[in-house]
Amino acid sequence: MIRRAGLVLALAGLALPGAALAQPAAPRLKARSIAALPLPLPAPYDDSRDARKDVDAAIARAKKSGKPVLIDFGANWCVDCRVLAGIFELPDMQGWMTRNFELVQVDIGEFDHNLDLPRRFGSTRLDAVPAILIVDPRTGKLRNPKDVMGLSDARIMQPQAVADWLARWTK
Repeated sequence: MIRRAGLVLALAGLALPGAALAQPAAPRLKARSIAALPLPLPAPYDDSRDARKDVDAAIARAKKSGKPVLIDFGANWCVDCRVLAGIFELPDMQGWMTRNFELVQVDIGEFDHNLDLPRRFGSTRLDAVPAILIVDPRTGKLRNPKDVMGLSDARIMQPQAVADWLARWTK
């Protein structure tokens, strides 16, 4: 029995380092579909903002906080972008987003603004929105280089699926 207990403790000790790397769980959202989003949907993309300054400020905050930067490229004319913004603003999502990301919403206009910004992080050009870049604050590199379009169909996704996708990139 003592040997068995020792083995269990040894195995538990091996598991502890991995536990430190565990990602925060996605919040459990009450909204089961986008029909539960408050209307009107948010229009968060401001073409008068200096996206480079906003991204630089978010990166500076992220270096202090250790949180990744979530850069949401979109436009107010885009239904998927506005649905995604509505999910971000759900009460049970807002606090989780604040705890886990430095969020920057970047306006792309009619695909004529800020399109060079993704290259700064090694991403290719934007062909559709919303495009989500998750930037690691320590390296300045993308955590999701092959999945920047993971939320591009937000209007047909369940809010929980959005939260679960985001949780993959938190740590």
